Amino acid sequence: MNRIAILTSGSDAPGMNACIRAVVRGALYHGIEVMGIRRGYGGLIRGDIFSMTSHSVSNIIQRGGTILKSAHCPEFMTVEGRQKAYEQLMNHGIDALIVIGGNGTFEGALHFYEEFGVPIMGIPGTIDNDLFGTDYTIGYDTAVNTALKAIDRIRDTADSHERIFLIEVMGRDSGYIAVQSGIAGGAEMVVISEDPLSTQELVDTLKQGFNRSKSSSIIIVAEGETKGTAATLADQIRKQVDDKFDMRVTALGHVQRGGTPSAYDRILASRLGLGALEGLLDGTINVMVGIINNQLVYTPLREAIDRSKPIKNELLRMVNILSV
Repeated sequence: MNRIAILTSGSDAPGMNACIRAVVRGALYHGIEVMGIRRGYGGLIRGDIFSMTSHSVSNIIQRGGTILKSAHCPEFMTVEGRQKAYEQLMNHGIDALIVIGGNGTFEGALHFYEEFGVPIMGIPGTIDNDLFGTDYTIGYDTAVNTALKAIDRIRDTADSHERIFLIEVMGRDSGYIAVQSGIAGGAEMVVISEDPLSTQELVDTLKQGFNRSKSSSIIIVAEGETKGTAATLADQIRKQVDDKFDMRVTALGHVQRGGTPSAYDRILASRLGLGALEGLLDGTINVMVGIINNQLVYTPLREAIDRSKPIKNELLRMVNILSV
């Protein structure tokens, strides 16, 4: 293996740059040439490929986003698109491909490997923390801390004006950000699809708090919650309380995806980047690198995509007990 390529695909996550840096410098240490691919699989199809040096990754470890840029690429999900991508790899003499991303990124990578046999290594880069085979994904810790800062500020306003705030956080099909930021932010309730609460349960809990002279509350809602957005949920609650509560809704949105990565995310990304590179050199392919119980592990891509990663009951129980 003389030349590898790296790309970031799908949604960005804080720490991706630290991971790119680790791959590039690790490869150069081992005498391997590294090619960067701009704008994900679309850039691979178009041949937007360039040589990376140590200088290419200088002063990026603290930066959010990805210097390689990222994009979703429907064309790569077709056989014709992957054929074009394979031809570009061959034209550039690339022996293996490292991809940083989430479920969609890995699904495309798996098809690519199965059809053309290109050695693939996946690195979990998504704030959702929804991939099986790793305790944490790159960007998750930073996203939780970003959400927590907002929750702390909103709680000040909730307390001052004696209001109930429903705060919507990212997570799509995963409630990890909601649960962790809810625990850390002292939320009264956390609403996620993995542990759904009925509107009546929410109303009853709010009334119980009101009867205990509780004048403000914070409810964290995961964006993928089955009953809809935080705004929809607030409307459902209002219909049952007759304006008894002063209620507001805040959707944190994409602020959770950007910003300077935390120390934990920088270290995690560096470990995964170097682990991915050295795994390839040892002949490990078609897998995702991860950290479980602080140990580097490799999980088949299909398993990482298909197996669920449930939220621990201990965390859900903690929310219920500590909100009383």
